[in-house]
Amino acid sequence: MTAATLTSPQYRIAQRIARLGTETAFAVSAEANALAATGVKIYPFHLGDLDIKTPQNVIDAAFAAANAGKTGYCPNAGIAPLRQALADDISRSHGIPYQLENVVVQPGGKPTIGKFIMALMEPGEEVLYPNPGYPIYESQIEFHGGRAVPYGFREGPHNFEIDLQQLADSISERTRLLVYNNLHNPTGAESRPEEMQAIAELAQRHDLIVLSDEAYFDIRYQGESTSIASLPGMAARTVILYTFSKKFAMTGWRLGATIAPVEIANVIAKLNVNDESCPNHFIQYGAVAGLLESQQEVQRMLDILRTRRDRAVELLNSVGGVRCYRPQATFYLYPNVTELMQRKGFNDYEAFRRQVLRDTGVSFCTRLHFGRALPEETERYIRFAYSGISLADIEEGLGRFVQWSR
Repeated sequence: MTAATLTSPQYRIAQRIARLGTETAFAVSAEANALAATGVKIYPFHLGDLDIKTPQNVIDAAFAAANAGKTGYCPNAGIAPLRQALADDISRSHGIPYQLENVVVQPGGKPTIGKFIMALMEPGEEVLYPNPGYPIYESQIEFHGGRAVPYGFREGPHNFEIDLQQLADSISERTRLLVYNNLHNPTGAESRPEEMQAIAELAQRHDLIVLSDEAYFDIRYQGESTSIASLPGMAARTVILYTFSKKFAMTGWRLGATIAPVEIANVIAKLNVNDESCPNHFIQYGAVAGLLESQQEVQRMLDILRTRRDRAVELLNSVGGVRCYRPQATFYLYPNVTELMQRKGFNDYEAFRRQVLRDTGVSFCTRLHFGRALPEETERYIRFAYSGISLADIEEGLGRFVQWSR
């Protein structure tokens, strides 16, 4: 029996879809998987996923909730025990008296970005966002009819630094929002206190509302993280993006939260009703267990990631024409490969990336997977995620990269 031949109508796709971008790291993943299917061993540095198991008590609590019948709808802002546990946890870490009413649970960290923009930006208004940065910022701003205005980074003595002058010069009378990702993807950069203070002063001077993307707030190996919301005058103008994906190795569980002033939180909860009704019910009980009982498992994960970071930095810095910082947070490295690309005869990012993949099996993202390149950029960078690859494979894969680079 043969399948029926269907004649397609002439679909009229909405024009706004042309403004919608994507997370192109998944395209790199698909390419690597296709090569792996031919028998080539792949060393996956491309995707910020984790190969570390979710803490067992989180799994057990979620399954217990499902078995107890927590499989129907729940309140659109999330269950009260999780909202309260999050409010308590973030109040301790941020020094801000958050209450249950400030917390709206989300199906992952990413939904906070779009809902923040929908709640606070009118079409035609401008939003400042980091570039390079998480590509969904740019995508969501433009999809909802805003003007995405990038601000960049430069290499400093110890890590990347925000170009504060460019940021200040980019503010206009149409600027409404500022996206700020301290503990930054892809660079791993962390603001010095004076840099964060300068950003807070700009936000207050120009009456900007800030999205503080804190996905990696707890993925750090030394020192303590600080939120811009904790600075004087900032809690009332800051929306925090929280995700369970990184801290508790729950990337596939799709659970996060928005922490915001009550007036904004209420709007975000209303958007929940329209988008997904409510977050997944039973996995929220797993998250409660994670917040209350998983500190040892979190520390064990950080110890594993620290060892991977140290070895990856050592190997990358052994390559001629490569220099790489050693970030104290996130699980990303963003080495400068300008000299290496020139020496190997590459001017094009994608040609370089694909050649390395074919010749060594080492798969990574480039700067172009994190927003459009800025006109003044001359240096070349690639990003390595060490969260989803074992120490043995880091040594083997980067060992092959070192050999290829000679």
